[in-house]
Amino acid sequence: MSKNPDEARLAAWEARTEWPLTGLAVAFLVAYAWQVLGTANSPRVQWWLEVWLWVVWGVFAVDYLVRLGLAKRKWRFVGKHLFDLVVVALPMVRQLRALRLVTVFKVINRRLGSGLRGQVGVYVGGATLMVAFGAALAVLDAERNDPNATITSFGDALWWTLTTISTVGYGDRYPVTTEGRLVAGALMVGGIALLGVVTGVIASWFVEKIAGAEASIEATTRSEVQALREEIALLRAELTRPEPDSAPR
Repeated sequence: MSKNPDEARLAAWEARTEWPLTGLAVAFLVAYAWQVLGTANSPRVQWWLEVWLWVVWGVFAVDYLVRLGLAKRKWRFVGKHLFDLVVVALPMVRQLRALRLVTVFKVINRRLGSGLRGQVGVYVGGATLMVAFGAALAVLDAERNDPNATITSFGDALWWTLTTISTVGYGDRYPVTTEGRLVAGALMVGGIALLGVVTGVIASWFVEKIAGAEASIEATTRSEVQALREEIALLRAELTRPEPDSAPR
């Protein structure tokens, strides 16, 4: 959402449409999953699902054009929303528009603690599941009808997604179509980015724990040193105290 005070109209539009578009993204993902996984669907059901996917894609295209029209700095808007432009301009990757679901995690995030690590954990966890599920559907949709395909079931697609997003690259399943390889390339880049964020979160957690332990040790040391100083002061006072005169015999 735009936070630039000069883009008040754009910010107002985004605020009004955030939840409706999120709901459409959810519906889009459900319909796409139904279309890909529902191998027993009748041709009529498949047709209606395809129509619905195009309608939702059209809504997102209109939303992009409206936001572009409301933006005062057009080129800056285009530069900051290149992903939206790609999704609108290339219908073959329209399923990636389901990433609009990230707004759902923003709402969940408001109910969590204010620690940055917790926020990043929610974003990374949600994004990983969403990207993995969408990529598995997309690669299965692209691959399963090819005669040379090695990814022919949703289980194969999930396994391939797991090995690809983790950058392991097991090699027993791989895309052979152009569209499948495009999905693979995007997933590889996304996997590297997600692993980088996860590594950063874990490193932050360790640094915080170590810093906390050091602070605790330092506080204990200071307390013990202070106690020793007090004892030394008492001993000095005892040693410097004048002895009482001896009583006469």
